Amino acid sequence: MPIKIQDSLPAQQILENENIFVMTEYRAMHQDIRPLNVLILNLMPTKIETETQLLRKLSNTPLQVVVEFLQTASYTPTHVSPSHMDTFYAVFDDVKNRFFDGLIITGAPLELTPFEDVVYWDEVKKIMEWSKTHVHCTLHICWGAAAGLYYHYGIGKQNISQKLSGVYEHNVLKRNSPLFRGFDDTFFCPQSRSFILPKEEIDQIPKLEILADSKETGVTIVKTTDSRQFFITGHFEYDSNTLKNEYERDMNRGLNPEIPCNYFKDNDPSKEPIVRWRSAGQLFYSNMKEKVILAYSGGLDTTAIIPWLKENFDYEVVCVCIDCGQGEELDGLEERAKFCGASKLYIEDVIDEFCDEYVVPCVQAHAVYENKYLLGTSMARPVIA
Repeated sequence: MPIKIQDSLPAQQILENENIFVMTEYRAMHQDIRPLNVLILNLMPTKIETETQLLRKLSNTPLQVVVEFLQTASYTPTHVSPSHMDTFYAVFDDVKNRFFDGLIITGAPLELTPFEDVVYWDEVKKIMEWSKTHVHCTLHICWGAAAGLYYHYGIGKQNISQKLSGVYEHNVLKRNSPLFRGFDDTFFCPQSRSFILPKEEIDQIPKLEILADSKETGVTIVKTTDSRQFFITGHFEYDSNTLKNEYERDMNRGLNPEIPCNYFKDNDPSKEPIVRWRSAGQLFYSNMKEKVILAYSGGLDTTAIIPWLKENFDYEVVCVCIDCGQGEELDGLEERAKFCGASKLYIEDVIDEFCDEYVVPCVQAHAVYENKYLLGTSMARPVIA
């Protein structure tokens, strides 16, 4: 299925040339499909390149994905035209009263700058706080991951003298996590950062769990136990030449950077890079969107299955209860579902439909069970389905 973006976004032509189905606003308006609404806070200086990279990953899904871009009002980008930002980007005041299925907070070239000294830090904090009530799931990337862990849990990044640059091998630590469905035991992922995340501090937060790490780069992927927040230090979205461009940029600045690790063929910058992360990256972004939707009655069976799904498969469980007229039986249902581990409960009122289309026809037909019992629960099954 397609991703929906604003008409004339530069990434549109690039993605269409790669046979990725991009749907413009005009066409999407004529489809009756409940899309996945994703907001991207793009803090990277290379706006258009980052837009294209993330849209490419988000396109790999059977869902229709509506993508919008967010910028900070407290800082004006210098590497892209003002017209591009005015046309394709909103500011926080434009979206603060809306709700989104997903939020992506990108990296930023600020690893060595204390968070409090970042010019737009107060605004980023406001957005991260808002995400707790207005966004179902947030993905923090690279600097965004360090910023998220610092703001939400007080975990500070540890700056390092030698920048991590290259494509590193990582270990899957939680094999049953849906995030790693289809992954091998190890996977490659690009890294480009000058900090590491302190494992000891993360382990002390019961709500956090480390999903992947690397011998060379340390903690790589962290998530909350309720699967509402994800933190990744790497860049699955990177193009084949992104690290090459960064290396050449730093060379031209006279910074004498190290050659990116495990990247160029024969470790020779004059040769083409070897892409080792594309399949893992596609799986990662596809798996990010997977969850279990449970038809929930509040009874023993559907209540017991919630912790079982989480413990055995690490699924995020979203409960849906169909209200056919249960009345007081629905009292306390949301608290019960969340206590057992569900992330959300939706209650759908279908009383009128149930009565008009199922109860009345069954009564008119004198429908009984085993020639004795009036149909009860079974009448609700079709409307629940």
